[in-house]
Order: sequence, then C-alpha cells, then structure tokens
Amino acid sequence: MNYITIKNLKIYAYHGVFPEEQKIGQLFLLSAKLYLDTSSAAQKDSLENSVDYGEICHFLTSLMTEKTFRLIEAAAEYLACNLLWKYPLIHAVELSLSKPNAPVNLPFEDISITVKKSWHNVYLGIGSNMGNRKDYLDSAVAKLKEDKSCTVCKVSGYIVTKPYGGVEQEDFLNGAVYIRTIYSPHELLDVLHKIENDAGRKRLVHWGPRTLDLDILLYDDLILEDSDLMIPHPDMENREFVLEPLREIAPFKLHPILLKRIRDIKA
Repeated sequence: MNYITIKNLKIYAYHGVFPEEQKIGQLFLLSAKLYLDTSSAAQKDSLENSVDYGEICHFLTSLMTEKTFRLIEAAAEYLACNLLWKYPLIHAVELSLSKPNAPVNLPFEDISITVKKSWHNVYLGIGSNMGNRKDYLDSAVAKLKEDKSCTVCKVSGYIVTKPYGGVEQEDFLNGAVYIRTIYSPHELLDVLHKIENDAGRKRLVHWGPRTLDLDILLYDDLILEDSDLMIPHPDMENREFVLEPLREIAPFKLHPILLKRIRDIKA
C-alpha cells in the first residue's frame, strides 16, 4: 500500500516527566507515514480522494499543544489513534515522535518513540441464554458502535441454538459481528470483557449460562495462542452456533489454520 510521508514536523510543546519540561516546554520533531490507497486520487487528480497533508500537519500540531503528556509514548499513541479516527481513508499509521533536547545530560543525537497503528478486520461471536437474550445482544452491538476505536460493519441475524459443553441450561441466541478496530487482540479482549461485565456476566460454571458471551473468532489472518487468548477461536469449525451466523456475513473469509472458507467449513 502507498503512503504519504511527513518528516520532522517541528512542534514546540510541553510534554515530559520533569516539571520544568511541562512549564518551559521544548522542541519536538514528528514524522509519520500515512498508509492509504492513492490510486483513485492519482487517476482523478483530486484531493477529495486522498488526504490533505497540510491539514494533517496543523491537526497534529493542535493535538500536541492541546494537552500535556508525561511520556512521549503516550503522546505518540494519542496522535496515531486520532489520525485513524479522523481520517477514514488512512488505513495505517507509522508515527515517530522525537525529543532532540531531552534532559539526559549526556551527548546523544536523538531520542524518539515509534508507534504503528492500523485498522484490523475482526469477526466476533455473540451469544446469550439468560433474561431478554435479544436485548443483551443488541446492547453489546450498540456499545461497540459507540466505541470510536471500532466500526461495526455487519451484524448477522440471530439464531436459537442448543447449549454447548454438556451443562443443562436454556437455549442460546447467537450471532456474529464483523468489525474494524484499531485495538490489539488483547486490548479488544479487555473491551469485550468490560461489555460482558456491564451486562452482569458471571463466570461461575465453565460453559454455563450467561447473560452475554463475546468471543473473538478471527482477527485478520492472525494465529495466536497464549494463556488467555486463542485466535482463531478454538474448535469454531465444529460449532454450528458460530458457523451459521458467520457464514451469513463472511462466507468467503478464509480460516488461517484450516485454509478453508467459512462457507466450505459449514458445508
């Protein structure tokens, strides 16, 4: 993918751990690569199909001077996220923030942080078998829509399914949601857990009844396995309550381990 480069934008701001940095201020240098599809802009020779780098420079300067951060790590993350939130044509950002006059008291050329943020394609499984099941699912989708780090692109219809795992309980209402998000997998997991907790989710019995169940099924083509998160979701290929709604919204999505499309796994 093509990118637009901004190199060493000079901004005087008031970030730093030490009180004098926040009082007196210092020079910062900001560089960024803005990844986007420029083919339409090139063919039409129109700024409407690209981004205005002059406007972006003023936007970044405003962000740097409107609030104070102790760490350049926090400032860089704030800048990168705001670029993705404000400019939908930008798919990814690689941003470097430099402190050429950092209070180190040793000779150095530069000190900087570089962060990379991008939009990711994620598929979620949603389910409920307590109370008003549809209200719980609709509320979860609504909360995702309210989160500016998520864009809800598609929501499947809801289906009634039998419980999975051998615990006697009420039938589930299940669905699938396709979102684009700038959260990392573990950041997204934390967000989903908070939505579950807000819905009164209690983790008392494994595979037991629940007001709301939100699972990350697929995250780009990522394969991840650690102590608290596995992607793709384990055994999803054998779960009707996952495959049926997922096939509705993403029939041609490829499972990164099985290397089969969702519609073919379901078939």
